[in-house]
Amino acid sequence: MKDITKSRTIAFISHGGAGKTTLCEAILYLTKVTTRQGSVLDGTSVLDFEPEEIKRNISISAAFHTYPWKKHEVHFVDTPGDENFLNDTRTCLGGVDSVVVLVDAVDGVKVGTEKVWDFSNTYSLPRLVVINKMDRERADFFARVTELNQVFSEPRCLPVQVPIGAESGFKGIVDLLSQKAYIYEEGSGKYSEGEIPADLTDTVAEWREKVMEAIAEADDSLLEKYFEEGELSTEELEKGLKVAVQNRTLAPVVCTAATKLIGVPHLLDKINDRLPSPVDRGAVKGADPKSGDEIAREPDPAAPFSGLVIKTIIDPYAGQLTIIRVFSGTLKPDSQFFNLDKDVKERFGQLLALEGKSQKAMEEAVPGTICAVAKLKETRTGDSLCDESAPIKFPVLQPLPAVISYAVAAKTKGDEEKVFAALSKVLEEDVTLRLDRSGQTKEAILSGMGQVHIEATLEKIKRKYGAEIELKTPKVAYKETIKGKTRIQGRYKKQTGGRGQFGDTWLEIEPLPRGGGFEFVDKIVGGVIPRQYIPAVEKGIVEAMAKGVVSGCPVVDIRVSLVDGSFHTVDSSEMAFKVAGSMGFKKGFVECKPTLLEPIMLLTVTVPDEFMGDVIGDVNSRRGKVLGVDSVSGKQVIKAHVPQAEILQYSPTLTSMTGGRGSFTIAFDHYEELPAHLQEKVIAEAKVEDEE
Repeated sequence: MKDITKSRTIAFISHGGAGKTTLCEAILYLTKVTTRQGSVLDGTSVLDFEPEEIKRNISISAAFHTYPWKKHEVHFVDTPGDENFLNDTRTCLGGVDSVVVLVDAVDGVKVGTEKVWDFSNTYSLPRLVVINKMDRERADFFARVTELNQVFSEPRCLPVQVPIGAESGFKGIVDLLSQKAYIYEEGSGKYSEGEIPADLTDTVAEWREKVMEAIAEADDSLLEKYFEEGELSTEELEKGLKVAVQNRTLAPVVCTAATKLIGVPHLLDKINDRLPSPVDRGAVKGADPKSGDEIAREPDPAAPFSGLVIKTIIDPYAGQLTIIRVFSGTLKPDSQFFNLDKDVKERFGQLLALEGKSQKAMEEAVPGTICAVAKLKETRTGDSLCDESAPIKFPVLQPLPAVISYAVAAKTKGDEEKVFAALSKVLEEDVTLRLDRSGQTKEAILSGMGQVHIEATLEKIKRKYGAEIELKTPKVAYKETIKGKTRIQGRYKKQTGGRGQFGDTWLEIEPLPRGGGFEFVDKIVGGVIPRQYIPAVEKGIVEAMAKGVVSGCPVVDIRVSLVDGSFHTVDSSEMAFKVAGSMGFKKGFVECKPTLLEPIMLLTVTVPDEFMGDVIGDVNSRRGKVLGVDSVSGKQVIKAHVPQAEILQYSPTLTSMTGGRGSFTIAFDHYEELPAHLQEKVIAEAKVEDEE
């Protein structure tokens, strides 16, 4: 049995471009898991292996691997930092015990850094901060530390190292706890202990004092000793810091140049020494599925099995791969578990350890392990897995809301089946994608996290399933209604030799209040139209309403009363009265001041204070009406009613307006009358489309 106290399960998180994958490749090379240092730019990365990732030089999907370091086994997740793929990062954080946050030594804290930091807070994860790319021009370690503490109130970011040199002169570190200097050989990961450079002695003394104070403040017994003696030993500082990290009061900050392997071995030491094992993290909480009461599972290999599905990968050849974080118990090959969410037992064969794009068989998975099993039938991302005799339901966050939508169709006629089979596969894999069918426009609408998300998905579908998809801007679901009333005759008479067709109706047409739908009122008295023909009149009207009269859009909020008419004992039929009802409705509709209605959406935008004015101005320019502004967690939440036609492509606009610091959700709210000058344009476009 493995020693779980020597196990770590971590995620590397950051804004896109801070060097997560490059650092992970350096770690794999340094720990001799790989024989050469993979490069994102060269396309030789073990972790960014999908063609879509290589093309864009970004991580699109979370990748998993394990490395050994000084008798510890570390399972890690290399997560995406691009905002189009952040939901994958957020989901995977539900399966780790702590995070390593990367910050670019030049660019500093970005919007993506704030988002992943918030995700870590959601899961209450201890963290270690790495200021990477210290070898780059304009790299500034202490400026980044200051910035971190200005942007994030907790945990406090505390440097535990001082860099020796910067930019091209970055060559090592001074450890503030042990007061030892380490000079690195560039590119080898090897280092030697040396004297603290003379120009750094004051800086080291100043920061060591700050470190000592911060660690003492996090522990009452240490604070007492610090006040009495004015000093703490290296061992006391190490122990106090580990407790403060696990309590999330402090986040140690270290520095690296990942491409040159400078500082990376010391980072690995800090991961072992400072970040918690599954045992340190303690029992994982969930709910009793019957009572809803909170229950807990200790990270004990002998306890009943429990785990959470943190990712699903679909391969057209290998089938489905389900990635599981084990919280308790021991999982072995050729066994089964109970899927609580789907209420089914799932059997599996091999138990797999993930190594980037490849997998290898493993003998068992104990608490803290991230493993995979293949070809499960029912299990999907977010499902709670357990021993049937000891059920536990783990909390799962809802996917981040989609922000962009396109109408999708097969590029080649006859490929529809292939396209929608491929879409259903990627929907199983990616929980942020949504596919809906518009009842009115009959379009299939694909929604995602951004333009790059949709494009990468279509590239993957073409590569994996050979299906090509065309994107179009979705049609707006306008509706027709009326503002006036009329009384009109609908008469259908046809004589073609033999039996003819005759139906005669008188209709009263009037508007209903908005949202009133459709009412058909039978006011026939004295049998002027026989009972059996009246439903046919209603059917004719309903069919005419479905295609509309002026623009081809459905008709709503209208009442039609059948008030009079006549029939022929031989020539009248249901068909004749259906046609008569339809003719009367179409003729009368035009006389009732027809108008178009447009869908109005409830737009909720969350932005920092400084962008509020710009966002409100933009909403007004889109014919929107601001309903109110609330302040939530230091940000402004603007709610507005905006026509759907004006915000079909809102995501890129908000991103450029706020530098990516704004987020929004959209939900349908109601219908309102479309301004007259826009009605003419919609009607003209509908006529052109109809002719085509």
